[in-house]
Amino acid sequence: MKTNFTLKQKHNGFIKPVNVEHFSKRDFSKRTLSFIAIMMLFTLMSNPLFAQTNAPTESKVTNQELVVKGIVSDEFGPLPKVNVLLEGTKIGTSTNKKGEFTFPKTLNPGDVLVFSHLSYNSAKVKIIEGTTTIKLVLTSDTIEMIGDLNMEKRFKSKRSN
Repeated sequence: MKTNFTLKQKHNGFIKPVNVEHFSKRDFSKRTLSFIAIMMLFTLMSNPLFAQTNAPTESKVTNQELVVKGIVSDEFGPLPKVNVLLEGTKIGTSTNKKGEFTFPKTLNPGDVLVFSHLSYNSAKVKIIEGTTTIKLVLTSDTIEMIGDLNMEKRFKSKRSN
């Protein structure tokens, strides 16, 4: 809100009228906020926004997209909780209790799926044209423990009671 009023000043013995404009804090904050809003709008409008695009890679031979399903098992039967990942990405899924999976993204020929599970060797399967079903048998990873137990010496606590 702007208020106009006139003051009279004495200067060298003469009375001189002076017009003074008084601005309230409210007007100052409105001006400041409107200036900031205009500057933000200008900044947003002056910077172009670019969308992310996926450039085609050499591994994608055709434009045929495939929905891939499958079953993962070992020598004893279906394997639950096997991780299925698209190589080079974080896109993946895992198998259910029956060892079945459906990949959440459509795949192109040339993509590689990586199958991994604790205590089993990882397997890579390259998708070829026309592949919609995968049946995979994982082999167990052999873990050897090397060492011996010393049972001759009895354990004694270092704490004193």
